[in-house]
Formats: sequence, C-alpha cells, structure tokens
Amino acid sequence: MRMNYTFLLILLKVTFVMPGANDLHFYDGSSTADVIAGDFFFEIIDPPELGYSYRIRPAKDFGSVFNETLHFHKARLVPTVPLHSCSEIINHEEIVGHIALSERGECSFVFKATKAQHAGARAVIITESIDRWDDSLDHLIEMVDDKMELDVNIPAAFLLGRSGATILRTLRRLKRKYAIVNLPVNMTHVPINKMNQPPWVAW
Repeated sequence: MRMNYTFLLILLKVTFVMPGANDLHFYDGSSTADVIAGDFFFEIIDPPELGYSYRIRPAKDFGSVFNETLHFHKARLVPTVPLHSCSEIINHEEIVGHIALSERGECSFVFKATKAQHAGARAVIITESIDRWDDSLDHLIEMVDDKMELDVNIPAAFLLGRSGATILRTLRRLKRKYAIVNLPVNMTHVPINKMNQPPWVAW
C-alpha cells in the first residue's frame, strides 16, 4: 500500500512539472526567450474584441524566415477565400502586401503557402477554423515540407487552433473582412505572466 502511495506521488509530481508545447504559463526559472524558443508573436489592434498577443510557430523547413527586416505595422490579417487556400485565392486585392490567414486541411501546408504567395501575400498564417472540444486545438503544430518541390518565398507560420477559430468566428460575427495586426511583437523581455495572451489560452 505504501509503495502504491509513493508511486502515485511521483506520478503526480512528474505530471505537474512536465510542460507542454504551448505552456507559456509554466515557470521553472527559465527566461521567456528559453520558453518561447523560436516562436514569434503578433498582436491584433483591431477589432478590440481580439486585442491580444498571439503566439505562432514558423514553418520548419519551407518559406522564408521571420526576422527583424520583415515587419508588419498595422497590416491586414485577411482570411482567404476559399479559406482552405487549396485553389486560387479570389480575394487577392485585399491580401496583396498583407498577411493571409488560411485554415488547415484539404491540401498541404506548402501548397497553401504557394497559393497565398501567388495572391500577393507577404506572409501566411495557417490555423484551424472550427472551435471544438479537441486537445489538438490547444497545441502548436510543426509545419514541414511535403517534398512537393514548390518554391515558397514568403514566411509561413501556424497559429494555435483555438485562437484561429476564435479570430475567424469573431470576424464573421462583426462582418469584418480582416483584422489589423502588428507582427512581430518582441516578447523576449516580457515576463511570462505579463504577456497579454487570450483568455482561452490555458495559464
């Protein structure tokens, strides 16, 4: 009985201290830079209902990189039409020079990035479009090249599914064609518990 009790305590301790892929709330003395690793943040400044900082994970082995030379100030984050971006994007006039927002599924990440690039986007963010009770919506996905040998010259990143679904739903409700964003936002020296993350992101 004592052995089982000791094992349970060890199991609970391990469960408590093992952070997940998106555990910004976890603090073990590591710096913010250590926790967010190679991820980036953008902020939505309009509409105000979505006024938070959002974490995105750059594509692993395709597209150009997010860096200091690529800065979006009050840029549009535009949901593509069609949202899956697996065919020609028809709302390219709104997207040219801005950031495309596409949903995951139906074709590869690389193919979506190619379509966004053809539509004139300077970057593409891919996410989920349906908010459901699914743990996968609370984790960032590693986007990798599927070896289609497509030439992608814009940066691509994945946005937490729960955040993407909320952004898309809110824009539809407000009858807005896009959100206004700043990207990237430097969070390196912001304490983890001071980050203006959305309330639906677990802390």
